[in-house]
Amino acid sequence: MSTFMAKKETIERKWYVLDAAGKPLGKTAAAAATILRGKHRPEFTPHVDCGEFVIIINAKDAVLTGKKLTQKYYRRHSGYISGLKEVQYKTLMATRPELAMELAVKGMLPHNSIGRTSVTRLKVYAGAEHKHQAQQPVPYDFA
Repeated sequence: MSTFMAKKETIERKWYVLDAAGKPLGKTAAAAATILRGKHRPEFTPHVDCGEFVIIINAKDAVLTGKKLTQKYYRRHSGYISGLKEVQYKTLMATRPELAMELAVKGMLPHNSIGRTSVTRLKVYAGAEHKHQAQQPVPYDFA
């Protein structure tokens, strides 16, 4: 009996919708990373990109538990001296909740070529509306 190995050409990708309203940002990101990677599929193969498309709606209504809103910071550096920029998550969730969700999901994916291509299949929207109705996405319950 031989082990089944999935091939990139034979994988059929589905679209899933995750609703982040009232759910922790980290749990939503973990569920999205699992689907993007393809680990929920029985034919998962580690060295093949088996993942599917994920649409996250209501990112602005995602919850950060504990004191993360005030104690957690999004940091980036321009590369120049004193070029460190810090944004508190309280401000980030108020102004750009899509970025906060994308950063959380991206951090949970592998840091290689499979992870870089997987994150391109992630679509995040702050509100309840999305423009991917033609793909017939299926709601995914992760709670």
